[in-house]
Amino acid sequence: MELERHNLLAKLASDVNDLGFFHSQLIIQGVLLLLCWGGAYWISLYILRQFSGHTVRWKTGGDGVKRVLFPLLALVFVSLANFGLHLLEGQTNSLLRVANLLMLAMVNIRILVYVIRLVFNGAAWVQRGEKYIAATIWFAYVLHVIGVLPELLEILDSISFNAGAIHISVLTVIQGLLSVGFTLLIAMWVGRLLEQRLMSANLMDMNVRVVLVKVMRSLLVVFAVLASLAMVGIDLTVLSVFGGALGVGLGFGLQKIASNYVSGFIILLDRSVKLGDVISIDNRQGVISGLTSRYIVLKAPDGTEALVPNETLITSTVVNNSYHDRSIWVGLPIQVAYSSDLEQVLALLPTVAEGNPRIMQNPAPSVMILAFADNGINLTLGFWLKDPENGQGALRSDLYLKIWQLFKHHGIEIPYPRRDITILPSPDPAQPIS
Repeated sequence: MELERHNLLAKLASDVNDLGFFHSQLIIQGVLLLLCWGGAYWISLYILRQFSGHTVRWKTGGDGVKRVLFPLLALVFVSLANFGLHLLEGQTNSLLRVANLLMLAMVNIRILVYVIRLVFNGAAWVQRGEKYIAATIWFAYVLHVIGVLPELLEILDSISFNAGAIHISVLTVIQGLLSVGFTLLIAMWVGRLLEQRLMSANLMDMNVRVVLVKVMRSLLVVFAVLASLAMVGIDLTVLSVFGGALGVGLGFGLQKIASNYVSGFIILLDRSVKLGDVISIDNRQGVISGLTSRYIVLKAPDGTEALVPNETLITSTVVNNSYHDRSIWVGLPIQVAYSSDLEQVLALLPTVAEGNPRIMQNPAPSVMILAFADNGINLTLGFWLKDPENGQGALRSDLYLKIWQLFKHHGIEIPYPRRDITILPSPDPAQPIS
């Protein structure tokens, strides 16, 4: 492959050496460059002021537009000035060509950093790696300006081999990796924007929104990979072999992974569980705080989060406390002594749950006698809990404290295990045993 060689920096140095630093041609370029930068700055400032009011809201890409507006306008103005000088005979434009390349580098850096921030949701490693991303792009453009990049690309292209009818070189591999990375980044960015739009559509069922988001993001990733392979000249028919191998792999080693993904879509479509449901499965109880293609996130009342595979929800019995009604019945076991006034206890206990914002008053709390046990009478204070997702530990503690204070005030005894021992007199050894 014959690559065009440009050494823009050498061309600029040659013009300065031949014409002189204060030659009219170089001064014209400098003035045009300052006008382009100044015009871009004032126009971008005017646009940002117009759209910074409270009446206009930039719903998508507002921050990205702010970051890229000035260098993009400067790039357009410098490109127009460069094109105009190129049409004039005897007029050099080496300074504007270098400036044009620098503006292009700045636009690429700001767009790339913004997209990466949006895709990875402002992860810490993105903020730490911004300077390295910018340095890499600047280094590539510097190599292009000094004329080294075309020769380096030619050397990489010369290191090659043939795989059947396909010509593969180091340059092709690098281009393929960059194409795959770029298209995947764009696909993930578009998927993130679509996710934000769909998740804000409150008129649509939550499970439907989650299904649509996952399907669209999966399709975008597949299309991005196929498009990137086509961009580097790889025949997509060779993927049929890979597809066969993938099918065999799914049938043997990857069947659990495939089962979890299929189960995830089944769960989302049949709406058996959804975000915010309180469920119990495999001795775990908690709130579903996340739904993914492979697992659900079950958050327990103590804050711990369990990742339950989707297949488990399909093959196991799931107790969904929020399937039709979020409220659940809670029984609070209590024991009173046999000497207590039972009718008074039955009348006092329901008052403990009255006025609590988490307890439903209709149906009202009630007390039931369970059994006459060894040490006392077993009772249960039953009530309906409105928000089981917030746990029961703090509520039980508060109710038990009120019961303790209530029993203490009315002299009601809470029994404890007690054994009566009767000591018999020892028999007279002189008296015969009958």
